[in-house]
Amino acid sequence: MSALLRRALLYVPGSSIRMLEKSQKLNVDCVTYDLEDSVIPSFKGAARENIKQLLQRPRASGIREQAVRINAIKTGLAEDDLNSVLQSTHVDAIVIPKVETASDITFVDDALTYHSHSSTKIMALIESARALLNIREICTASPTRLSGLIFAAEDFAFDVGLERTPSLLEMIYARQTIVTAAVAHKLCAIDLVCTEHQDTIEEGPLARECKDGVRMGFTGKQVIHPSQVDLVQRLFSPSKERVAWALRVLIANEKAVEDGRGAWTLDGKMIDAPVIGAAEKLVRKAELAGVDIGALREKYKDTTPE
Repeated sequence: MSALLRRALLYVPGSSIRMLEKSQKLNVDCVTYDLEDSVIPSFKGAARENIKQLLQRPRASGIREQAVRINAIKTGLAEDDLNSVLQSTHVDAIVIPKVETASDITFVDDALTYHSHSSTKIMALIESARALLNIREICTASPTRLSGLIFAAEDFAFDVGLERTPSLLEMIYARQTIVTAAVAHKLCAIDLVCTEHQDTIEEGPLARECKDGVRMGFTGKQVIHPSQVDLVQRLFSPSKERVAWALRVLIANEKAVEDGRGAWTLDGKMIDAPVIGAAEKLVRKAELAGVDIGALREKYKDTTPE
């Protein structure tokens, strides 16, 4: 599992100074300042300058990670994007759209090295059938920099000729492929955008997509409006009940190990190595999300294996 917490990845147009300023007041895991789809060609230069200036300022306290989505490598605009924004100090990640081969990753890796951004990470947007077929070479193109895969559902649907439906059943193969590759290479897996961005009720389309994404193994979701952030970050965080269960499993397992027991039961359910591994992963994510694990461990310290 990736050590990064990217429950919500919010896109902010680089051409809008008002939206850029508003983003600095948010509490969000990742803000991705956009130079691609949300910026018309005549505004690309101004957007680069806006983002460069913003990322030279002191960090906003509520933002964990500041990323920039550049234009696709094949457009010929990416080099100018990188030469501009990498003059800034606080660029945590570069999001590369329309990644299809390892060379898309190495192009940005080389630019980051040239500009002495040794700690800046890369995230790859998977948007086409070709990208899915090449996902192994994409994941291994830059082992120290690549930190996430992002599923661009609308572009993928256009490329393949799919019709997106509320059930998202037509997207299952692509989504499962991305999650599997991300897990295998210890990357974040960021799910598709919910296009009904104004519906943030508990049982609305956004909540439904979040819960579906969590079940599939995604670690976060792209969002296109600040109103989506709180719901997405809550639903991509482990619930109190799941954290409590995981801690009880780990505490009981410590005692089971002392007794030389490899498999045992808790609450009438069999506990073995895969269950323990899942509990460890869940607790690590809860810690990243700010859960007071020490207090909960004290609360459940007397848990014993059955």
